Amino acid sequence: MKRIGLLVVALLLSGAVGRAAETLRIVPISADDRVVVSVELADGYTDEVKQAIASGLRTTFTYTIDLRMLVPGWVDRTVATSTVSLSDQYDNLTRRHTLQRVIDGRIDDTIVTDDEVTVRQWLTTLTRLPIVRTTRLDASRDYYVRISAQARPRGSSLLGFAASVTGQAKFTFIP
Repeated sequence: MKRIGLLVVALLLSGAVGRAAETLRIVPISADDRVVVSVELADGYTDEVKQAIASGLRTTFTYTIDLRMLVPGWVDRTVATSTVSLSDQYDNLTRRHTLQRVIDGRIDDTIVTDDEVTVRQWLTTLTRLPIVRTTRLDASRDYYVRISAQARPRGSSLLGFAASVTGQAKFTFIP
């Protein structure tokens, strides 16, 4: 009976990991003289996140973005790293959301809205975020963007089981 219970737990956890990999959509693009990345955390705006926001708790989604170069037979080289925090502070009296984007410790943008669709998109989507200048990349080399997304407060997990979601997308830089 214990074996069956352990098997059920293992299957549930492996299913959660499989869903986590499918949930984070990453699209790296070489545009002009930069590598930019777009990210969508499709299932990140859960009921738990909505409840945390409605309670007035400051809710933050943090995306850690690493651009790495594949090095066969050795440790992959990190070319660039960036951290983006997207937060929502809901005011129960005015029923308005103050949304803030912080990139690498600097406030990039702040808006105030009462539209829940805007809040959802703000927290779960990054569009054409510049990562690195293409002059720092070697031609015809393989690279990948690895992104880890995490929600705070901790009680509001992204997918029910996972505390964070990680995904990656590979590409070859051709100037």
